[in-house]
Amino acid sequence: MDYALDSKLARFARRIKQAKKKKRLAPPSPFKQYKEGLPDDKAEQLREFFADFSAHCLIAKKEKRKLRADFERAILHYENAGVSLEKALDLLAVKNLGSFYARPPVLWFPLDDAAKIYPLSMEHGIMSIFRLSVYLKQPVVPELLQIALNFTIKRFPSFATTLKKGFFWHYLDTTKRRFTVEQEKRVPCESLKVALSGSQSFRVIYYENRISVEFFHVLTDGFGGNAFLMALTSEYLRLIGVEIPPDAKIWDVNAVPVAEEVENTFAKVPRSGSASGFMDKLAVQMNGKLSENKPSRIIHFKMNVSELKAAAKKHQASVTVYLLALMFLAGRAATDELHGEASIQVPVNMRKFYPSKTVRNFSMYCGIRLPIEETTDVQSIIAKIDEQLKKKTSKESMDAMLMATVRLVKILRYIPLILKQRVAKAVYGFLGDKIFSNTLSNLGVIEVPQAMAEHIESMDVVLSPPLTNRATCSVVTMNDIATFTITKSTLDPTFEEVMYDLLLADNISMTVEGSDFYEA
Repeated sequence: MDYALDSKLARFARRIKQAKKKKRLAPPSPFKQYKEGLPDDKAEQLREFFADFSAHCLIAKKEKRKLRADFERAILHYENAGVSLEKALDLLAVKNLGSFYARPPVLWFPLDDAAKIYPLSMEHGIMSIFRLSVYLKQPVVPELLQIALNFTIKRFPSFATTLKKGFFWHYLDTTKRRFTVEQEKRVPCESLKVALSGSQSFRVIYYENRISVEFFHVLTDGFGGNAFLMALTSEYLRLIGVEIPPDAKIWDVNAVPVAEEVENTFAKVPRSGSASGFMDKLAVQMNGKLSENKPSRIIHFKMNVSELKAAAKKHQASVTVYLLALMFLAGRAATDELHGEASIQVPVNMRKFYPSKTVRNFSMYCGIRLPIEETTDVQSIIAKIDEQLKKKTSKESMDAMLMATVRLVKILRYIPLILKQRVAKAVYGFLGDKIFSNTLSNLGVIEVPQAMAEHIESMDVVLSPPLTNRATCSVVTMNDIATFTITKSTLDPTFEEVMYDLLLADNISMTVEGSDFYEA
């Protein structure tokens, strides 16, 4: 007889017995206590509610338990807030789950042309992530934000996916699971663990009154990310009791998705004209020592829109051109280089040339370049920036950039993925961030229904830091507040200090917010 095995089995049996005893002695859960205290008619309502839930939720048992627990926590929240059970169950109506959790996953999505390069970059320490955040006027209720996500995800099937490797390209495969809301604990735009089976390519985070969504760029661009965040926020506000009339500005989470919303619109653009735009000279970089932590700091300048527009108008420029001019000056102050060209990358939404409802990537970019010797004051450079921006963001120039993207994808099409990953570093020699000094992504003015706007303070956009650039910038406007955000990769404060002084000199009042330096 194997006495060692017999001893192990005995110890295992004792542990099982102890666990069962501990379970019997454990007090009932708060929800069970709540349920047991209900009168018969209320208990029957609850029983019918969860019977309906079971009919709508046929995912794996572990995930189903988590999803059910979400509803239990939400019901307890409403009970503690003095909301009647009838009202709570109406707000949480299981019909809002749709059929998403009741059907097996069948959809998969080839990556759009812009997204195909992003997974390859992971092999070289790059993960392109961006964050969109909305600031509410009241603290976030996490129990209801989780329910809002449970109800919203079905509307965005290309987001309810996990990244997988094919033979030639990565692709997005539908995953039916409970998508998770997290309390913020990480550094912004931290890499996602997309290699895990069933993993998410986005994360929903809350902190005090802030709701944030971080996206791996393989999923979407700023347009699609904003559509998701606004739909999620609208659904959250509904759950806290805000009545929001239907509005075309906000995606209806209960509408049925259509093919146009998840298409690769690059494939529908006519194939004609020249292909150019990727190749460029190396750009002058700011000289602060790169931080071990990336980002090393996030800084938000919250400005009055009227004052910002007045300053731009004084210089006979648009807000984007005006901010680019200040960034060139601040970047010049943050480098010790005496010669060379600085270049700022400007993403361009291609939907303005080719109307599309897709929430996949459909953006290109251009680079605005100036010799640093000529970067002396706003008035001397603003006309040059304006001229370049108009020319380089024209339909003709953007079509050439788009064709270059399409042709690169075509060249790589039949190369096995394992070889693509080996040559990715060479590709990044001319696609990487060394040809840029900085980035300015302007998401524009975000309009929401008045019923939503009354509960929102502002928005901001955070870009993940690239390998080389010491700063990347973004701007978004909501509720008459323009938030200019700087993502830092160095502890050198020169760039943001000069930006602040330049804005202040043009009589723009600001509230400066953000993080301290992230610890190493």
